[in-house]
Amino acid sequence: MKSKKKILKDIAIVLITTVCFILFVFIGTNVYVRMSVKKRIMTHEEACSSGDYDCIIVMGASVYADDTPSPMLADRIDEGVALYKDGASDTLIMSGDKTDEEYYDEVSVMKDYAVEQGVPEECILRDPAGYSTYETMYRVAKLYEGKRVLIVTQQYHLTRTVYDAVKLGMDAYGVPCAKIKYSGQLRRDVREWLAISKDFFYTIARPVPDTLKRKITP
Repeated sequence: MKSKKKILKDIAIVLITTVCFILFVFIGTNVYVRMSVKKRIMTHEEACSSGDYDCIIVMGASVYADDTPSPMLADRIDEGVALYKDGASDTLIMSGDKTDEEYYDEVSVMKDYAVEQGVPEECILRDPAGYSTYETMYRVAKLYEGKRVLIVTQQYHLTRTVYDAVKLGMDAYGVPCAKIKYSGQLRRDVREWLAISKDFFYTIARPVPDTLKRKITP
């Protein structure tokens, strides 16, 4: 029969091994994902000179109660509109959370904000079920049948969006919006490292989003 000291030692070895394995997977997936799409992250000028895209995907973020975009979301839309006006694509897809049409509707706020900047309504599509990065890319690939796409979001988030899109069959590239420090960025950075590992496995398993029945609409 093992002594108490021996049992504790075995438990410690198992715990240390488990922690090391988790760290290895976590760090390994992040390094792999970041390196694999590094060359697909472009400047505004590079994106506009590299040919026509099927669409520009603008990733959603929070909106205020007065139906105005948060600064983070406004920066994303501004860059998407600028890419549209400079000829990168003739279609903008606003993907975000439309939990409730009356009380919370990111995509309509995004569309209205772009229209105010001179983008014709018929050139904007709304994806009302972009509840996660993975769901947005899955839905664009399946419902819009996007092939060559350009994605706009903040730099910290761009790696995962492009990686998900590529692994779901699209020839995807990303353009970061304005380099601005937003409050709470450290929390977002930590969350993003975790999310990259999660999406690494999601793009292998490829679960079908429950929201796939919700269409992308004008």
